[in-house]
Amino acid sequence: MITKIIMPFSLRYLFPLLCISVIFSVAGFAQESLVVLPESFVLGSKGAEQQLLLEKRQGDRYVGEAREGDVWGSSDPQVVNIVGNRAIAVGDGTSTLTGVWRGQTATTQAHVRGSSEALAWEFRRHILPVLAKQGCNAGSCHGAEGGKGGFKLSLLGYDPLTDHWALTREARGRRIELGDPGRSLVLAKPSGGVAHKGGLRFEVDSPDYRVLAEWIMAGAAPPDENDPKLVSVKVLPEQSTLHPGDEQQLIVTAYYSDGRQEDVTRWARFSTADATVANTSSDGLVSVIGHGQGAIVVWFSSRVVLAQITSPYDYEVDADLFAEAPERNFIDTLVLEQLASLNLAPSPPAGDAEFLRRIYLDTIGTLPTLEETNAFLNNRHPGDGDMEDRGETEADDSEQTARDVGGFQKRDHLIDTLLDREEFVDYWSYKWSDLLLVNGRRLRPKAVKSYYQWIRQQVEKNTPWDEMVRQIITATGDSHNNGETNFYALHQTPEDLTENVCLAFLGLSIGCAKCHDHPLEKWTNDQYYAMANLFARLRSKGWGGDSRSGEGLRTLYSATEGDLVQPRTGKPQPPAPLDAEPLPFEDKRDRRFALAHWLTSPENPYFSRAIVNRVWANFFGVGLVEPIDDLRISNPPSNGKLLDALAAWLVDNDFDIKALVRLILQSETYQRSSRSLDANQADRRFHSRYYPRRLMAEVLHDAIGQVTEVPGKFTRIASDGGGSEETKEYPEGTRAIELYDSAVVAPFLKTFGRNERNITCECERSNTPSLVQILHINNGDTMNKRLQDENSCIAKAIASGDDDEAVLEKAFLRTLSRRPQAEEKEELLKFLQGANEEDRRGLIEDLYWGIMSSREFLFNH
Repeated sequence: MITKIIMPFSLRYLFPLLCISVIFSVAGFAQESLVVLPESFVLGSKGAEQQLLLEKRQGDRYVGEAREGDVWGSSDPQVVNIVGNRAIAVGDGTSTLTGVWRGQTATTQAHVRGSSEALAWEFRRHILPVLAKQGCNAGSCHGAEGGKGGFKLSLLGYDPLTDHWALTREARGRRIELGDPGRSLVLAKPSGGVAHKGGLRFEVDSPDYRVLAEWIMAGAAPPDENDPKLVSVKVLPEQSTLHPGDEQQLIVTAYYSDGRQEDVTRWARFSTADATVANTSSDGLVSVIGHGQGAIVVWFSSRVVLAQITSPYDYEVDADLFAEAPERNFIDTLVLEQLASLNLAPSPPAGDAEFLRRIYLDTIGTLPTLEETNAFLNNRHPGDGDMEDRGETEADDSEQTARDVGGFQKRDHLIDTLLDREEFVDYWSYKWSDLLLVNGRRLRPKAVKSYYQWIRQQVEKNTPWDEMVRQIITATGDSHNNGETNFYALHQTPEDLTENVCLAFLGLSIGCAKCHDHPLEKWTNDQYYAMANLFARLRSKGWGGDSRSGEGLRTLYSATEGDLVQPRTGKPQPPAPLDAEPLPFEDKRDRRFALAHWLTSPENPYFSRAIVNRVWANFFGVGLVEPIDDLRISNPPSNGKLLDALAAWLVDNDFDIKALVRLILQSETYQRSSRSLDANQADRRFHSRYYPRRLMAEVLHDAIGQVTEVPGKFTRIASDGGGSEETKEYPEGTRAIELYDSAVVAPFLKTFGRNERNITCECERSNTPSLVQILHINNGDTMNKRLQDENSCIAKAIASGDDDEAVLEKAFLRTLSRRPQAEEKEELLKFLQGANEEDRRGLIEDLYWGIMSSREFLFNH
C-alpha cells in the first residue's frame, strides 16, 4: 500500500476515515448471517399485523432476501399467530418468532399490548391512506383541481376535514350508507358494483374494502384534532446490496404520537428514483434490473423515505486497487468507499497538461496562456525560472502522473494562484449572477449594474456564503446604493419570494404547496403560507422614469403591519420559516431577520447542502444531486455520505466558498484522468473518472477570442418590445464572462445555451448540442472571421518568423495546453511543410480551425 498524504483537518473527519479505511480489505471476507426484519416490534391491538422478512446480511450490509423455502414459527401462538410471513396479534405478551431458511435460523421479538381492544379504523390514520393507495384522491382522479364526476377530494388527503365532509355530507350524504355499508357509493363504485369511470380499484373481499366497510359500519367518525399524529415513517431494509435479477420486498412502518406503530406497507405508495437500476411493484416488491445505485421512494401520508439499492457492476477489479489508490482528503476516501461498493475502478491521476487546462477552465473560465502552459509543463512556476527542472520531455507532457510531495506542491501552488486571480472574481460573479437573475429585461440599467457590483464585491471579499445570503434576505434601501435590494424587484409577491428563496438557497421546489400539500414531499399548504407571510410586510416605492433611461429608483422597506391570507382557510398562517417555530402576529419587527437566521443556520439541513452541490457541479459537470437545484428527499444524491461530509465541512469552515473550492481542487477525485477504463466505462455519476463536458457558452466564446487574439464586441442590448438598442457599457475587449447583464445581444452565446436568467432554475442553461451550433463552428463569424483578421494569432505567427514546427507546437499549447504527440506532429508537419508564402497563411488558419473545431478543444476533460 502506498503512503497516503492527508491534509490536516479536525478529528471529526479523521475518525470516520480511519474506520472506513479498513472496508476495502475486509469487505470480501464478512460472514453471511440471517436476520429477521423488523428485529423487534409492537402490535397495539387484537388482529394487528406485521409483515416479516428473512434477510441475508454481510457485516452491516443486507445482501438479499431469503425468499424461497422460508418457514416461520411462534413460541407462543396465544400471543402471536403466524400466517404465511405475517405476524397477527392474539393476546397480550411477548413471543419469539423464528424464521428458518436452508438450515439457518433467525429470531425477532414481538410484543402485543392492548389486545382486549380491536383495532378501530380512523379517518386520518386509515381511511385517507386507503384512498391514496387506490388513487382515488390522486391528481388524475378526484384529487384533481375540479374533481371528477362532481366529487372532489383534496390531493392525496391534505385536507381531512373537507374530505370527510365530501364523503359523508356532500350530495345529501348519498356516498355512504351507515345502515348498509355495501350500498355506499364509496364502496360500490370502486369494487365494481356500480359503473365507475375509474374502473375496478379493489375486490369485495379485499382488506381495503373491509377497512372502509367497518369504518362506515362504526359510524364513519370524522377526524379530530386530538387524533394521534404521524411522527415518522421507516422502511426496511433501508439499504441493500443486490444484483440484477434479485428481488427484495420492502416493509413500511408508521409511528404515531400515542406510541403506536403500524405496518402500513399495503397503503404506502412506491416509485423508483432510477428506473435503470431497479423497479418496484405497487406493493413494494423491488426488482433489480441494472447496475449502479438507485433508490425506491416510499410515500405514506405526506411523509417520504427512501430504500437505497446498491447493485455492483460486474467488472473484474482487484480489491487492492481501492486500498492503494491515492487519497488527499476525505473527498477521496468517501468516493473510493463508494467505488469499492459498486466495483468501479478509479482512473489514474490526470497528467499535468490535462490537469492544467481543466483547472483553468473550471476555476476561472479561461485558458492558460502560452507562457503559463510552458512554465507549468516544465515544472516551473511562472516567473520562477530558477526552480528545478524535472526534465519532462515533449512526449510525456500529457502523461506525467508523478504524485510525490513535489507534485502536490506544484499543483497546490497553481490552485492558490488561480484562487487569487482577478478572473476568479469575474467567473464566480458571473455564476452567482446566473443564480440571482441579473437581467436587464427585468431591471432598470442602473439597478442591473448596482446588483452586479454588489455581487462582485462579495466574491472579491470572499464574503462567507451565509453572510452574503443574510444580506440579501434582510436587504433594505434604494436599488442604486443597495444592490442586494434588487432581489426583491425581481420577485415582488410573498409567494414568488418564498418559492425563489427556497429554490435559490435551499434547492427546494415548494411551488406545489401553494395550492395543496406537496404530493412528493413533506411540505404542506399551511407551511407554504406560513413562510410566505414572512414577506407580507415588505413595501417599496419609486421605480419611475423611462425603462432605458436608468434613472428609475426603487426603495425597499418593511412595514410593521400586514399579513398574507391563505386562500384555503381565508385567514393568515402564523409567520414561520419551513420546519421552524412561528412568530407572533403582533411582533412588529422585520420578519425577514428570523427567516435569515433560520435559513443560514448551521443546523439547517438544506442550506449548506444546496451550495455545496452547486459548487461541486461546477467542477465535475454533474452535481451530487441532479438536477442541482432539486434537493427533495425523493431525489437522492449519488453519494449521500460525501454530500453530508462536505456540508458539515463547509459549516465548520464558516461557509468559506473559496476554501471549499480549494478542497475540491486538491482532491485526487478532481485530479483523476478523464480517460475511462474497461472497469469504469459505464460510470456517469460516481466519479471514478473526470467526465468530459462541453465548455459553457461564455467560456467557449472567450477561449476562441483568447486563442485568436481578436477580442469580442458587445454593442447591443435587448430593449422593450423585442428589439435592441446600442450600448456602450461594454468596451471592446470585454470578455463574455464579464457581461453582467443577460440582456446583452450575443447570438453565439444564445446558440450555445447561455442562461437567460428569466427564472431561478439551472435548466435555464443548456448544454444540448444542435445543428445550429455546428454551423456556428463550421461557418460562423465567431471563429472564422477572427482567424482571418489581420491582427489575429495567425498574422502574428507569420510575422514572428516561426518555422512550421514552432507554429505547430504553439497552436497545440495555446488551444489544448499540451504539445502535439509524435504521430500528430509527423502528420501535421507534412501538411504544413512545402507551402509557399501565399498558401501558408491559409494552411495555418486551417490548422487552428481544425484544432478549435475538435472535441478536445470544445470540451473540458
